[in-house]
Amino acid sequence: MSTSTRVTGLRKTLAGVLGVAFIFLLWQVAAWSLPDFLMPGVPTVLGRLVEELGKDNFHQSLSGTLSRLGLGYGLALAAGIGFGLVAALLVFFREVLRSAIVILQAIPSIAWVPLFLIVMGFGNTPIIIVVALSAFFPAALSVMNATESVQRVHVSAARVMGATPWDLVKRVYLPAVMPELITGAQLAFGNAWRALISAEMLIGFGKGLGRSLAYSGEIADMTGVMANILVIAVLAALIDQFVLEKLKHRLLRYQYV
Repeated sequence: MSTSTRVTGLRKTLAGVLGVAFIFLLWQVAAWSLPDFLMPGVPTVLGRLVEELGKDNFHQSLSGTLSRLGLGYGLALAAGIGFGLVAALLVFFREVLRSAIVILQAIPSIAWVPLFLIVMGFGNTPIIIVVALSAFFPAALSVMNATESVQRVHVSAARVMGATPWDLVKRVYLPAVMPELITGAQLAFGNAWRALISAEMLIGFGKGLGRSLAYSGEIADMTGVMANILVIAVLAALIDQFVLEKLKHRLLRYQYV
């Protein structure tokens, strides 16, 4: 690892630590300004969180949320990448898909919950579909936009050499769109995570962090509310930085040499 890369990494780490410290400072100032039953302080919430970490109920909520995220987000990425690459080969399909996405992504994903509940009933399926729907749009758009920037001469040369449509996808389009694909996957994760927590709060089925947050609000347990919010925020940051960013560096390691 070069010195410049190491310095850049340290700078990013320092910036992240200072950002977190600033958020905690604002939180504590708000706690000093408001009654305890409205805004508990940072030490109080951290103490509750330590207690919750050892309880089975917390582990069940965490596993429920992560399993729904994995299914919904994975489905969205597979569909988004697949449709985006097919759109690279079929120009008319690309225009149809783009028009449909422009219309559908204007609808908040959580607005589909009543329809999905009526059609699918209570359970994990409506939540997973909402998550997949919210993450599909940025994933598909990022791939489609990237395929349009692939140089026509590369496509023409591959066809002259006898490349099949599958060869074009695998050897021309997919390597070319990889950077935009990873960026789109990170944007899709943000959409998926917000939709997941919102759907769990609204549907109220089974165990999940969103359901735990909603229940704490229903019983006016503000310490529980803030503890759940803290877990949701920290978990999202950990997934983004230690899973998606690591994957990004591994797949695009030539850019970080």
